[in-house]
Amino acid sequence: MNYQPLYIITQAIVNLVAAISEAIGRLTVLTDQARALRLRRINRIRTIHGSLAIEGNTLSEAQITAILDGKRVIAPPREVQEVKNALAAYDRFDTWKPEAEKDLLEAHRMLMFGLIDEAGLYRHGGVGIMAGSQVIHMAPPANRVPHLMSDLFGWLAATDAHPLIASSVFHYEFESIHPFSDGNGRMGRLWQSLILARWNPLFADIPVESLIFEHQAQYYQALQESTQQTDSAPFIAFMLRMILDAVTASAPQVGPQVTLQVSELLAAIQGEMGREALQAVLSLSDRKSFRERYLKPALADRLIEMTIPDKPNSRLQKYRLTDEGRQWLTQNGDG
Repeated sequence: MNYQPLYIITQAIVNLVAAISEAIGRLTVLTDQARALRLRRINRIRTIHGSLAIEGNTLSEAQITAILDGKRVIAPPREVQEVKNALAAYDRFDTWKPEAEKDLLEAHRMLMFGLIDEAGLYRHGGVGIMAGSQVIHMAPPANRVPHLMSDLFGWLAATDAHPLIASSVFHYEFESIHPFSDGNGRMGRLWQSLILARWNPLFADIPVESLIFEHQAQYYQALQESTQQTDSAPFIAFMLRMILDAVTASAPQVGPQVTLQVSELLAAIQGEMGREALQAVLSLSDRKSFRERYLKPALADRLIEMTIPDKPNSRLQKYRLTDEGRQWLTQNGDG
């Protein structure tokens, strides 16, 4: 295989690879199986939320959780379909091989099912990468796509580049080719996670996507810089920074810095309880103070969740502990 993507290994890239390797090594030692199972669900929801939000999906993590739990969510049907597709695709994540082109096509078919006519098929027309209304890259003609993708998979199977670098290079080259009529962004991010997960299984559950969403402008800027320089180093360095931040944030914590008020609220919740019931148990009369000092911080730290996330102000609204809230109570409760 003669095909070789163009990239220069800078000192910054070397340093980032070393830092991520050290951080993922620590995380591997510190993550017990029970915690991994608890966090898998939480991080998968964050990953799906981040990846779809970049593409304009407006559903919240709470709504995605509700869909995962089989509950009805009031939202645009296309956005609900996108979430259902992503949940189905991530359920198959462990069965796909990064170097298998047929698996990539199958993943695209699942991600885009019911959304486009060409789900699971390479595009037949021209496309470009958009950042808002601006075209930042025109992809190669459609008739070149099968050959370019075959070359890219051949390179991935043969390369001896570190998986952190190889996954970032693949992601960049994939976006440059833009092989599908739609869904290229979410597929590129999914496949990078898949390559990383074959190196270390923890990457299946590290929500790099949510960080990319938070730094969306820099994501597109890195793509554009790499295209202009004919060197994917800017994009590699950007992705490695996102990965390092995600790994660091995934390190086991004693728990969030919980105030006395929030800890009292967590201890008071039994099953699902409404605001009035919680105020009564805590002997609190001031509704505004309860909302600001107890409810809002606990919701922000994902220690509790609403039973009706679509209607925050519903008179039927109740609150319950999340997995993280129960974990915090287990670690910090009074027995």
